[in-house]
Formats: sequence, structure tokens, C-alpha cells
Amino acid sequence: MKKSPIFVPATRKAIEGKVRDLLNRQADFLSDKTAESTRAPGDAIQSIIERGFARILGDFIHEYSDHFARRAMADLAFKDKLGNYYVVDVKTHRENAAFSMPNLISVDRLARFYEDDANFFVILMVQYTVSGIRATISQVHFVPIEHLSWERLTIGALGNGQIQIANSKQIKIDPAKSRRSWMLEFCETMLTFYPREIVKIRGRIAQFEKVKAFWTAKPEV
Repeated sequence: MKKSPIFVPATRKAIEGKVRDLLNRQADFLSDKTAESTRAPGDAIQSIIERGFARILGDFIHEYSDHFARRAMADLAFKDKLGNYYVVDVKTHRENAAFSMPNLISVDRLARFYEDDANFFVILMVQYTVSGIRATISQVHFVPIEHLSWERLTIGALGNGQIQIANSKQIKIDPAKSRRSWMLEFCETMLTFYPREIVKIRGRIAQFEKVKAFWTAKPEV
């Protein structure tokens, strides 16, 4: 597969630093009302990134887009000059907020998307704190999903399965992990997940067989 110039450690760290600086340079973009919201700061951070990310990437970009439907798997996407295609999912985490377990992508979508070695599904995670109406960015991670350790990922039972970060406070990154190795771990995870779901479904079927038997025996009124 093609090597991505974006994820060379020095380049990746430079991009993360520029995103952090871009956000921290903003005038206070929260109000007394939005500062208390669970969504407003994250939405504002995402909007700033979408407007400024092309400039941050600079000469790496061949094509860029930030116009996607809300349910799309991308918040922004771009191609580099080697023809690699990057779909970027922007995630935000308020550090003093309660536990969060964000969805990343459905298992089916990722399996299909990664059939092409030139495709990269990328997480842009922004961690921040809020003091008054000031949001301060403490850390930025810009990594392809295969650099997120399975020790900190889980599968949610939505549709055929959703890859989730188990806890946004505990992200583990392994930049040396190859896509092949990560995808094989992914497959093993799913081959363990589905049998457990089958056991749960059998239990649910048994429950409603009892409910049906109760109502079948009940006389019509």
C-alpha cells in the first residue's frame, strides 16, 4: 500500500500543533449560555477546523472538501498529491465532562472503505477545557484509525456494529501499528463480538416466547 506522507511523526505532530494553535488563537467564541452546553463548544471547534484545515495542510493537499451531510462518515476530506484519500472525523472531548464513548464508524463501512489501500479513515480528536467563556485546547490527536490501539476501542451494538472509543479520557495511540495487523485484530474482535450477540438475541427470543405464551393463554375480553 502507499505510504502516507501525512503520518510521518514529525509531519503529524506539526499538523496537531497547528490545529491546537489555530483554535487557541480564536477570540472567545462561547457565550455564558453556550459555555455550559454539552454540544455548542464542540460544534464551534469543528466549524473552526473545517474553515482552517486546508491552510494547515498547505502543499499536501490536491483536493479538499468540508461539505458533507450530518450522517456522513466525514466532517472533511482531502486527497494528497500521491492520490491517497483521507476522510476525517472530527471529535471533541471536554476534559472535565462526564465519561464519553463516541462512535467512530460502522464496522461495515470501514471494512469496505479499507479494501482500497489509498483510503485513510482519520480521527481528529480535540481535547479542551472551558473556563468562563474561554475554551482552551490542551491536546490534539490526528491519526488514522489503525493507529488507535484496540486496548482502548470497543464495539457498540448498533446496526451490524459500531467501532467506538471506549473512553475519550483514555486514548492509546500506536503509530507503529500496520494496517494489516490492525485489521486482523479488528476481524478477531468481530468474530468474538458476534457470538456474544447471538447469545443475547437467543435470550431476547426466549423472553418474548414467554410473553407470547402468556398472551396466547389469556382469554379474549
